[in-house]
Amino acid sequence: IEVNFEDRLKKVMEEIRKSGNVILFIDEIHTIIGAGAAEGAIDASNILKPALARGEIQCIGATTIDEYRKHIEKDSALERRFQPITVGEPTKEEAILILRGLRDKYEAHHRANITDEAIEAAVNLSDRYITERYLPDKAIDLMDEAASKVRIENMIAPTDMKELEENLEKVTKEKEDAIRVQDFEKAAQLRDHEKDLKYRLENLKSDWKTQKQVATLTVDETQIAAVVSKWTNIPVRKLTEKESERLLKLEETLHNRVIGQNEAVKSVSRAVRRARVGL
Repeated sequence: IEVNFEDRLKKVMEEIRKSGNVILFIDEIHTIIGAGAAEGAIDASNILKPALARGEIQCIGATTIDEYRKHIEKDSALERRFQPITVGEPTKEEAILILRGLRDKYEAHHRANITDEAIEAAVNLSDRYITERYLPDKAIDLMDEAASKVRIENMIAPTDMKELEENLEKVTKEKEDAIRVQDFEKAAQLRDHEKDLKYRLENLKSDWKTQKQVATLTVDETQIAAVVSKWTNIPVRKLTEKESERLLKLEETLHNRVIGQNEAVKSVSRAVRRARVGL
């Protein structure tokens, strides 16, 4: 298996040399160190080094700072063949532009329209409430999950259809029980009721399928907030309430939790407002 790995990698490199104007991109590039190595076999990094040194191939690798220090820096020969470029987290404005660029792809995949407000909410809410991850990755995941949620909800049958199916199943069982005990008069009544339920159920299914086909699914800031609420356990109301409204009602909110201390509440409220507007 290791020999096959080495052969395959060498064939890929030969193809790159023949093609000429090719830039090789390797995600998680730290994993090439030791990849495919076994007794008598060469790992991926040592196969790449000579070609990189001779300038036969152009390569871009992506990794984290921690993995770079842990793996790449320890291999000085490999480190010399690359120029490190630190790519920082994008600003919120840049992240919004990135999500707008990806919107068509996710709309086609989920068959749903994603509004500008949803994109802005994905960036702003993830930036504020999901602190352990980075933009644009966390905002993209938010947009993706919200669109998926909207699509799945559209596929779930209405409650009245489920109730009708359960009722039909119950009537069918009662009819079979009546036939078993030779109560044919009751069985005939239940048969007529069964036919009526089947007819209503078919019409309901037909209407639902038609509505699904013509319905335009939309992802807005409400769905984004619902996903953030699910991830963070913060109530949706608090996420969707505008910042300005919360700041205006700050004294009232604090007085609900703090008895007395009027001056302290005013001072804290003023300090919070100044901090939020950047003064």
